Amino acid sequence: MVSWTQGDADDSCGDELANGRLHMGRGDAQRDSRDGGGDEDFQPRVVPYHKDPNKPHKKVLRTRYIHTELGIRERLLVGVLTSRATLNTLAVAVNRTVAHRFHRTFFFTGLRSPKVPHGMTVVAHGDDRPVWLMYETVRHLNQHYGSDYDWFLLAQDDTYMQADRLSELVGHLSAGQDLYMGRAEEFIGGEEKARYCHGGYGYLLSRSLLARLQPHLDTCRNDILSVRPDEWLGRCIIDYLGLSCVEVYQEMSYRYFELGKNADPEREDSIQFKTAFTVHPISEPNLMYRLHKRFSQIELEWTYLQIQQLQINNLSDLTPEGKAGVTWPIGINPPFKPRTRFEVINWEYFTEEHIYSCIDSSPKCEIRGADRADVSAVLEVAVERLNERYQPQLRFRKRRLLNGYRRFDPTRGMEYVLDLALEAYTQKGHSQVLAKRVNLLRPLSAVEIIPMPYVTEATRVQVILPVTAQDQDFVGNFLDMFVMNTLDTHDNVLLTFLFIYDPFEAQRVSQTDVFAGIKAMIGEVEKRYGDVKIPWISVKTEVPSQVKLMDIISKKHPVDTLFFLAGVWTEINADFLNRCRMNAISNWQVFFPIHFQEYSPAVMYRDQQPSAASSAFASESLRDGHFDRHVFDEACFYNADYMTSRTKMAADILDNEELLENMDVYDIFVRYSGLHVFRAVEPALIQKYVRRACNPRFSEDIYHRCVLSNLQGLGSRSHLAMALFEQEQANST
Repeated sequence: MVSWTQGDADDSCGDELANGRLHMGRGDAQRDSRDGGGDEDFQPRVVPYHKDPNKPHKKVLRTRYIHTELGIRERLLVGVLTSRATLNTLAVAVNRTVAHRFHRTFFFTGLRSPKVPHGMTVVAHGDDRPVWLMYETVRHLNQHYGSDYDWFLLAQDDTYMQADRLSELVGHLSAGQDLYMGRAEEFIGGEEKARYCHGGYGYLLSRSLLARLQPHLDTCRNDILSVRPDEWLGRCIIDYLGLSCVEVYQEMSYRYFELGKNADPEREDSIQFKTAFTVHPISEPNLMYRLHKRFSQIELEWTYLQIQQLQINNLSDLTPEGKAGVTWPIGINPPFKPRTRFEVINWEYFTEEHIYSCIDSSPKCEIRGADRADVSAVLEVAVERLNERYQPQLRFRKRRLLNGYRRFDPTRGMEYVLDLALEAYTQKGHSQVLAKRVNLLRPLSAVEIIPMPYVTEATRVQVILPVTAQDQDFVGNFLDMFVMNTLDTHDNVLLTFLFIYDPFEAQRVSQTDVFAGIKAMIGEVEKRYGDVKIPWISVKTEVPSQVKLMDIISKKHPVDTLFFLAGVWTEINADFLNRCRMNAISNWQVFFPIHFQEYSPAVMYRDQQPSAASSAFASESLRDGHFDRHVFDEACFYNADYMTSRTKMAADILDNEELLENMDVYDIFVRYSGLHVFRAVEPALIQKYVRRACNPRFSEDIYHRCVLSNLQGLGSRSHLAMALFEQEQANST
């Protein structure tokens, strides 16, 4: 840190910059003179490089890891002093409770060849004299790990250590200082001001202190007489390094707790105990485990307290808006604010039986299906939350829903406003009916990101077009759109016709081919585009089942073919083909688009030609119509996925041969594929109005869907009502 001082207006900082140093304040100058080292440790030095041409080139060897080259060391190494009697008891308890929380932990003993417990790193010095064990431990740490760690913690095996707090302590201490830190004790006699660190509570030694102490260890071993190893080490550090044990350094305290005899850790509740780094003495392993359980509970309570303090509601006072700026619910995006009246999100009004915003624009319709389940769940949650908030003073029971409002906010989720008629009961049994308004939100919180395989828009699409004799009048328009949107643009698309003959037409094919006109149009396209070939396949069948037709097509194409199963009313364009390539993923997903179906012109315009304005609007956006959810004819899928599904279906066909006529390709993928069946509206897939011929020989479900598609494709409810109104007027006159 540099303290900048403001000089005179005429002074320039060029001299200071030219001299290679910044102008320091008075505090920095005093600190500089007090340390006595000057700025030499902080001044950059440029070391010139001179290559001697007479000496051979020497290859520079780099270190394996960058932290080695930069001198980055681990923070803390722990050494635990143990003995013959406690190696398999207290030392094992230390290893099981806190040893795994430190970066590395060693157990030092004086035994010559101890039987090492499983999972412990034991260093045997061969001499169980306490002072000799301390001497060998300090020398071993400095020689083998002095350059790898910044701090060394020495403790006895009857000491419980809080690993996280000790690691946090050394993280706030400067590693470059000589430091001897722990519980300061007076020497025997108590005449000297110097103190040594008590070994029972552990003590910290810095790396630089160990390095300076190393040359004096042998002298201390020979000259200093002491029975206690911690007192011997303290005397050695004081005599030869002039450092005394400290409990506070750089405003960081070494906190410890002395455990009384027969103390119960569960009942210890003092602040000294809760904030201690080490606890001593531990008489038995069971007490070590109980202490570890108690401190784990304390850490868990502190963690919950910190989480509570970090709640948005508690931190809102620090924001410019204060508590008034907190949104509801806390942690959820604020409601969407429309910039214009066209962006206002409408509220839907509902009751328990009806909803007053229907899909078909009718003013009122019965609430059913998912909407009914949604309303029931919201009412149940509202009463449940009210009881949680007001019990035991009050208990609520729902009588009925007075008013309900909901809207979907894309930034946060589904919002609800409920006016409830509630019957409130007191603890004494009194009851009263009251009305209460509640607000609820079903947030968009459970968002799942599904990993999808890589796909490309360069995949070739094989378009399959089944054609019957009733559909051949629409093939000309299909070919014109196909040529304009794919062949003229050189899109990577192939087309195959599938001509479906009934038995009577197949017998007369040599005399009169019902598809001769279509084949002639195909020949003209191939003649216009010399490199384009449009093959066709002829099939004879009474019931043109979609599955039977795909079985024929599938055998004639490679397994990696991307099929688009189209209809003669489909208008193919580049936008849809790209979405077909992106949404159909081999061995993962099939795509069944919902095309946009135009309404019947006879109902929409009623013998009136559409205006020029409506025609211009139709060319830029979707024309009058709807997305036909009852049609599953169009599909994008890979041949390999279809073949796999048909293989799984083979066992069911043996028991029921009519199954092929009762199912379509969509049913096969849903029941047998196990893939994602993606069905979504496709605005680029537009079909003109046509009344389909529904085959009664198909399954009841397929036939019913076809009839519904024809009925709903006539026109919107408003246009149908206007047509009926005009017809009634005409009949009345």
